[in-house]
Amino acid sequence: MKKLLSALLVLSLLLCGCSVQITIDPGVSAQPTTPTAPTEPAQTGLTSEVNGDLQIHFIDVGQADSILVDCGGEVMLVDGGNVGDGQLLVSYLEQLGIEELEYVINTHPHEDHVGGLAAVMAVFPTKHAYSSMNNYGSKAFDNFLYYVDQQGLQLHIPLANEQFSLGGAVVTVLGPVFTYPEVNDMSIVLRIDYGETSFLLTGDMERNAEEGMLNYHKGKDMKVDVLKVGHHGSSTSTGYLLLHETDPEYAVISVGTDNDYGHPNEETLSKLRDADITTFRTDKLGTVIATSDGSQITFTWNNQSADPDNLLPNEAAKATFIGNVNSKKLHTDACASLPKESNRVYFDSLEEALAEGYTPCDSCMN
Repeated sequence: MKKLLSALLVLSLLLCGCSVQITIDPGVSAQPTTPTAPTEPAQTGLTSEVNGDLQIHFIDVGQADSILVDCGGEVMLVDGGNVGDGQLLVSYLEQLGIEELEYVINTHPHEDHVGGLAAVMAVFPTKHAYSSMNNYGSKAFDNFLYYVDQQGLQLHIPLANEQFSLGGAVVTVLGPVFTYPEVNDMSIVLRIDYGETSFLLTGDMERNAEEGMLNYHKGKDMKVDVLKVGHHGSSTSTGYLLLHETDPEYAVISVGTDNDYGHPNEETLSKLRDADITTFRTDKLGTVIATSDGSQITFTWNNQSADPDNLLPNEAAKATFIGNVNSKKLHTDACASLPKESNRVYFDSLEEALAEGYTPCDSCMN
């Protein structure tokens, strides 16, 4: 299937001057809890029905995540940036003419993902609210829970393989598949299928959870067209195996300009370059919008002076994959467990090495 990449300018949305006042319900904060059984009937086996366009807005909220999905007039908001992004999101939704939300999904309760959701839910009626846990020790998450309660909703903690429809699209929960001590690894991971096109939204899932998810869904077709890169392009996310199994043509990184974390990490950018993935960064392009008609995907973005093809590192040399002839283990050239030179074999690509029967090293390629 051929995808069209169109560098079209999206006019910046004018933000209205409305203010949102949030009332905080003083509750007792708790530590993350194990996901429980679904609080509403789970669906499986759904199929998408193409009718019009699916649009996914990767909203520029700086060093944070907020993704708006609109299909057939039904709208889902995945994460809400930081607390200070709440009014920006309210204004963005109002400019789009949105009046209600079918789903509000907090992938995990870190402030840069849950912070602005309270402001949004203070304004927009919402039918369903999801999160990966129902307790967490932060004021931002407590504010989100307060407005879930104010709207008369029961917070739903989904399990892997649950599905729901959004317009004609099908949304499938792929993770988390296990309980992890690291909150990032507890991120809700969503696959969105619309016709022949597909998207993967990974929250801040790191490589430990990536590996667990891939093992859990082993044998299932995990290939997608668009990958939302995990954890703002951190080196702890987006492993070689995830890229190999999902094989995206496009990637989007939600990240802040000159952030204190050094995101996106050069290692992650190099992996994307090695895989020939066209990558869109909100710190360079502003808000990025992916539009699918069910067979083709086009992209638009705010900053017309930036070209996504020029946003990856320009190093001439690609990563080298080194195999251990004796153990048949495959390593990157930066691995601390490289074999002696006499026991090495070199590959130009991961696919070439896998075809020769080599298996990735657990420490450098998970």
